[in-house]
Amino acid sequence: CYKNETQSIQVARIVNIANWYFERVVFPGERLMFEAPQEAHLEIYMGAVTSLSETIPCERLRVQNSESVASLRAANAP
Repeated sequence: CYKNETQSIQVARIVNIANWYFERVVFPGERLMFEAPQEAHLEIYMGAVTSLSETIPCERLRVQNSESVASLRAANAP
């Protein structure tokens, strides 16, 4: 169990295990429970460094009909 005891958002990663991926955002005060191989190392990243992590074609994000658009707007209304 890892606890973010800072006032900043952190990113927790395990990258030293072949063919295995783990990355989570950990908010201030939040505990992170996870399972990992015994030889894994949890890396914690903080700060405002940004890099491209994913590219998604907008075509894949397109809403198919007007009813879906209305449902999305209603769900996101304040």
